[in-house]
Amino acid sequence: MASLLYYPVYFLQGCVALTIGFYMLSLVLPKAAFVARSLASYLSLLLCAGLGVFTSIALSLLGHGQSAQWAVGRSFKYVMALTTGVRFKIEDPKNILGKTRPAVFIGNHQTELDVLMLGCMFPKYCSVTAKSSLRKTPFLGWFMSLSGSIFIDRASKTDARAAMAGAANQIQKKQQSVYMFPEGTRSYSKEPELLPFKKGAFHLAVQAQVPIVPVVVANYSHILNVNDLVFNAGVIPIKVLDPIDTTGLTTADVDELCKNTRDLMLKELTALTAKARGQSVSEVPVANNHPSMAKTSGTDMKVAA
Repeated sequence: MASLLYYPVYFLQGCVALTIGFYMLSLVLPKAAFVARSLASYLSLLLCAGLGVFTSIALSLLGHGQSAQWAVGRSFKYVMALTTGVRFKIEDPKNILGKTRPAVFIGNHQTELDVLMLGCMFPKYCSVTAKSSLRKTPFLGWFMSLSGSIFIDRASKTDARAAMAGAANQIQKKQQSVYMFPEGTRSYSKEPELLPFKKGAFHLAVQAQVPIVPVVVANYSHILNVNDLVFNAGVIPIKVLDPIDTTGLTTADVDELCKNTRDLMLKELTALTAKARGQSVSEVPVANNHPSMAKTSGTDMKVAA
């Protein structure tokens, strides 16, 4: 039995050695840094997700299960800073992340590096929503299940309604916030861009009668660009915008709420990216050839009250 444990140990040792090798190679071949940091990222994620399983169990036994994703996210933040040199800098002068609870936090979705972004800014007593297929992923899926993530089957309208109804109930009863990416998928854009917003997050906020808190991350294609095999160390700015009140709003208000929020976030995304690049807003090209809202899907369906 003990001999079986050697295999994962040997595997991890091999991965660590390979990562170090690619980092050394990047001194003469810059593209090797993409492979090195990618390997380092996945190893960091595997380590923190594995520890997260035990952390979630321990915190649940102590009555603090709602803070599991915050605790593990912060550990991922520091591990990634050490192994990849990538950090996110949060602009939140009003301490909205610390004071606004419960809420539906929403943000722009760029690449896989957004997992680290969540680790850096994720507030306490908050959980994420994720596609149901992630539930079966070793370590990461186990951790997400144990820490209260809300899984949604995008292909099933019935399951989506039930999941969103459960999320609204959890928000109200446990004072638990959720974080969602209304674009629904990553943009992988080199310039500031927002894909059409799905309305699920807005239906959820309206039904639960909690504020929407937009979180904008500057375009970071200079840090990670999968298509060009670019993965550099660096600091990426995040700006937390003022909460948007939903008190008294109904389903009839969701379309306008969705459009206005997206317009606000795109404006801030352009300004934040320009500031990070040391440019004026007029110098930053914006990829905005999309409608404000996506076509209705299972996760966008109204949750019956």
